Amino acid sequence: MKKVLITGAKGQLGCCLKAASKNYPDIDFSFVDKEILDITTPKAVTTFFEENTFDFCINAAAYTQVDKAESDEEQAFLVNAEGVKNLSIACKESNVTLLHISTDYVFDGNKQTPYQETDETNPINVYGASKLKGEEYIQEICDKYFIIRTSWLYSQYGHNFLNSILKFSKEKETLTITTEQTGSPTNANDLADILLKLIHLDIKDYGIYHFSNDGEATWYDFAKSIIEFSGLSNKVNVVETDYYPTFAKRPAYSILETSKIREVLLIEPLMWQRSLKKTIKTLYKN
Repeated sequence: MKKVLITGAKGQLGCCLKAASKNYPDIDFSFVDKEILDITTPKAVTTFFEENTFDFCINAAAYTQVDKAESDEEQAFLVNAEGVKNLSIACKESNVTLLHISTDYVFDGNKQTPYQETDETNPINVYGASKLKGEEYIQEICDKYFIIRTSWLYSQYGHNFLNSILKFSKEKETLTITTEQTGSPTNANDLADILLKLIHLDIKDYGIYHFSNDGEATWYDFAKSIIEFSGLSNKVNVVETDYYPTFAKRPAYSILETSKIREVLLIEPLMWQRSLKKTIKTLYKN
């Protein structure tokens, strides 16, 4: 039986992985949060891997507050870079395959066509730079790894755009949302399935992959669909703006080319609208 360690178990992706793990009874999962394993402490990571045996490690622990990272650079790099370095060393020494989640924000957004895995990286904010440094550590240290870059993650769990819009819809009659950025809203439940398929199918084609749901949208498009699919169109008006001030710069265009992972796993990612509808149904059912 394969043994899989999942860090960041209380985060959005960690919760999605825990839900998806029920579909894989042939895998032995260990879910840990910061209280059990602080990846930013080298000795703690080393000791944990010495005392436990794993075949795979999915690193779902991350600093994801994009705007706050601009004034909290040290902490962002501590978690997204140095913490990843610590895990990489432990995985290398224990012959564990590392699956790590990265971001479309490693790119500057100046392209007009989807970003491929081989495109030049050039982050324009601290968050993106910290995630890129984590990628670099993995590639320097590990032999067996998957770096999965994804974009605009949301789910029924935790703090994300979907839950924020639903919260604001209870407080405001009008929501003003930016059209400045174009990306692919990605359901963290779908990402969790991809990660577990890589393990279940014992894929050996290591390296960097891109995964997102199909299609593209602005944040305005995303918000409008959330309101529409939630049946709130008669209560909340979504208004577009071409300017919305944020502390951190964000790539104007960050669509990811996903053909590589499609070919390896023989999958067709859902259109983002269809996947969003599924999760909203889950929310309202609960």
